[in-house]
Amino acid sequence: MLLAIDIGNTNIALGLFEKSDLVKRWQLRSEREKTCDEYQVTLMNLFSFSRMDILEVKGVILSSVVPPLNPVFQKLIHRLFKVRALEVSPGIKTGMPILYDNPHEVGADRIASAVAAYQQYGSPCIVVDFGTATTFDAVSRKGEYLGGAIAPGIQISAEALYHKTAKLPRIDIRKTTIAIGKSTVASMQAGLYYGYIGLVSNIIKEMKKELGENVKVIGTGGFFSIVFDELESLDYLDSELVLQGLRIIYQINRKQ
Repeated sequence: MLLAIDIGNTNIALGLFEKSDLVKRWQLRSEREKTCDEYQVTLMNLFSFSRMDILEVKGVILSSVVPPLNPVFQKLIHRLFKVRALEVSPGIKTGMPILYDNPHEVGADRIASAVAAYQQYGSPCIVVDFGTATTFDAVSRKGEYLGGAIAPGIQISAEALYHKTAKLPRIDIRKTTIAIGKSTVASMQAGLYYGYIGLVSNIIKEMKKELGENVKVIGTGGFFSIVFDELESLDYLDSELVLQGLRIIYQINRKQ
C-alpha cells in the first residue's frame, strides 16, 4: 500500500492507496506545535480504528506547504513505516513541464493537483483549489504547467474582517440567498459569499481567455462546498485531486 500525505496550512490530508484505488482517507488539523510523538499517536489510532495494518504500507509520498512540519513527518514516517518518504520538492519527476519563471516557487500541492487533473480530465484545464488560499492553476493543451493565480481564501477574508475592524464580529461562513443584509452578520455573509463567487468566476473567465477553447475546470479543496452550486464555470468537483496527484508522481518516480 501507498500512503500519500498532503500537509496544508489548515488541514493535513492522508490517503491510503491499494494500487490506484483510494481505500481510506483521513484529515487532521495542521498544527505546527505538535511533536512527532503526538502525530504518531494520532496516526496509529487512525489505522487502528479503521482496521488497517500499518505494516501493509510499503511507500510514502509527502507534499507540504508548511516547512516546519516536514522533518516532523519524515521522522514519523521512518519510525512507523521504516521508509523515507518521497517528498515533492525541486528535482522530483512529475511528468509535467513547469513553465513558472522559478519552478521552485510553486507549491507542491498545486503541482500534484495539476498532474492529477491533466491525467484524469485532459487538457487544457484549470484547477481551482478552495483552501486556506484559493489557487488557480492552468495546464496547457500540451500538458504543461503554465502558472496561475492566488487569492485569499474565503476563511482568510472572514478572519481579516474580524481582526482588522473594531466592531465587526467573527461569523460562520455560509450560503446566503440575499445580497442585501438586514443585520451586520447578514451583510458580512452576503459580502463574503457573493464577493467570493464573483472573484472565482472572474478569474476563471480571464484564464479561459488566455487558454483558448474547450477548457475544463476542476474544483477541489476544503471550502468548495460553500460556493460550488453557484459556480457554473466549474465542470468537475474532485475532493481527491491532490492525493491522486501524489500517487501518480510516486509511480513516475518509482519507475525512474
